Amino acid sequence: QLQLVESGGGLVQPGGSLRLSCAVSGIGLDYYAIGWFRQAPGEGREVVACISTSDFSSWVAAPVKGRFAISRTNAKDTVYLQMNSLEPEDTGVYFCAARYGSGDVCLVSGMDYWGKGTLVTVSA
Repeated sequence: QLQLVESGGGLVQPGGSLRLSCAVSGIGLDYYAIGWFRQAPGEGREVVACISTSDFSSWVAAPVKGRFAISRTNAKDTVYLQMNSLEPEDTGVYFCAARYGSGDVCLVSGMDYWGKGTLVTVSA
């Protein structure tokens, strides 16, 4: 059983930056993929980035590539999402989620544990 708690959301102006944190607790963190997802108002949930805890392989979605970066601590207990050059279209609730297994592929339908989310609002 894993618990995930997101933090770091807030209001930021277009062009600004935020760093989201996902605190992960539970036993046996060596064999998971942990991802960041977002859900804009009235839209479905989409994957933003994903990272493996068994190695440091990672993946970032095309719409945010070059602006967002995912990373984790060596202890595997925190996963970060650094968001730069934010745009109004990045507004939404950001969730972190985990699935058991190797690799850096994260799918909305494939995650085993979810946090409750943190709201990011990009507005002037």
